Amino acid sequence: MAARPDSPYAAFRLAIALVVMTVGASAMYVVPVVLPAVQAEFGVTRADASLPYSLLMIGMGVGGVLMGRLADRFGVMVPLLAGSACIGLGYAGASLAPDIHTFNLVHGLVLGLFGISATFGPLLADTSLWWVKRRGIAVAVCASGNYLGGAIWPPVLQHFVETVGWRQGYLWMGLICGVSMTLLALLLRRRPPEAAGTAAAGETPAESRPFGLSPRAAMALLMIAGAACCVAMSMPQVHIVAYCGDLGYGAARGAEMLSLMLAFGIVSRLFSGWICDHIGGLRTLLLGSFLQMVALALFLPFDGLVPLFVISALFGLFQGGIVPSYAIIVREHFPAREAGARTGAVIMCTLLGMALGGWMSGKVFDLTGSYQAAFLNGMAWNAVNLAVAWWLWRGSRPGKLTVVPA
Repeated sequence: MAARPDSPYAAFRLAIALVVMTVGASAMYVVPVVLPAVQAEFGVTRADASLPYSLLMIGMGVGGVLMGRLADRFGVMVPLLAGSACIGLGYAGASLAPDIHTFNLVHGLVLGLFGISATFGPLLADTSLWWVKRRGIAVAVCASGNYLGGAIWPPVLQHFVETVGWRQGYLWMGLICGVSMTLLALLLRRRPPEAAGTAAAGETPAESRPFGLSPRAAMALLMIAGAACCVAMSMPQVHIVAYCGDLGYGAARGAEMLSLMLAFGIVSRLFSGWICDHIGGLRTLLLGSFLQMVALALFLPFDGLVPLFVISALFGLFQGGIVPSYAIIVREHFPAREAGARTGAVIMCTLLGMALGGWMSGKVFDLTGSYQAAFLNGMAWNAVNLAVAWWLWRGSRPGKLTVVPA
């Protein structure tokens, strides 16, 4: 197959990327499954047993920048092979952890920093380089693997926990994910045409002013926007189960709402990708940010069981396309040969925003005794994202922007 953008080969790569991201996303969803067993075995508090997830997210975010740079220089196969090995070793290492501190370290460094960091930002950036006419929907399909992983892997690991225990379950996860990702990564060895051409020619990009700003200022604002939107996004995603428990509906209903939220998030990512292809990344970000704020506001007056299910579905439908839109924005306004590093930097900030927002919402609840203030806090951060996105959009209008296509 010819290695051209928008070609059958590009569609083949997209299918492989979707599977790789689905497999790699497994590590993002295993800690909640094993949390009760880990807490009981190590004799720690619920907060201490939750720390591996936060460290995993932080490691994934920081590692995404490193893996993005590797992808820009050597192609996406190199970071994927490294990530595959570390995911396999990380699961194995965690299964042998003698205490919670080792368990934390393995999740933050091996599984997060050097493992799953290779499977999100670098794959989004690589996908954006292989598509022109349908770039938005292609990136959205790839990003959907993250949510598909959330639907597939928790039941699989839960089966292992119930039958052979969490340690053996981790070993099996490491074997399955490490081997399958390695084999799939080998199918992505071709370099994107634009990136390969630029590297071969040794071109130096001309001066550009994305959004009418210097590249550094533009990136700083994109990173602020990424962090702010995900601080807001994390409020329902991290705390909906606890919120339902406080309202007397039980944790099971909250878990169902979270599953519904993620399911509609897949729909949102696909639909937002289609929208991206028609109105561009920045306008899609503006639309998603505004609708996310609407959904957050709906949590304030309605706390009945049925309304919460409806609002959870709406929240998933509104917010799922926000994070993938950053990959499109980077591709539209920065040189292609920098796509991996720049996308990784913005994705890092979105993950840090998720980690910060989850903690901050809990802290606001501890201080006020209510999740109402936490929802308002999320809306305030959402307003920051909306303001930055609006500013960038104004600066990107015709006559204010010089874009470097290569």
